[in-house]
Amino acid sequence: MSHSMYGADRGTHLKIVVMGLLCATMVAAVGIFAHVSTIDLGTAPLVKAGQPTQMSGKLPTIR
Repeated sequence: MSHSMYGADRGTHLKIVVMGLLCATMVAAVGIFAHVSTIDLGTAPLVKAGQPTQMSGKLPTIR
C-alpha cells in the first residue's frame, strides 16, 4: 500500500478519481431532489431591531 500520492500507482489514482466523481454525483442528486415547500420571501413583515417579536405560523419543511 502506498501512503503517498506521488508514489501511488495508476490503479490508486483511478480509485480516487472514481470515488470523487461518485461523491460529487451524490451531492448533486441530493441538491436536485431536495424540495423546499413554498416560501414567500417577498411578503414577510419587517421587524425593527430592538423590539421583542413572536413567531407564528408553520415553518417550511424540507422533503
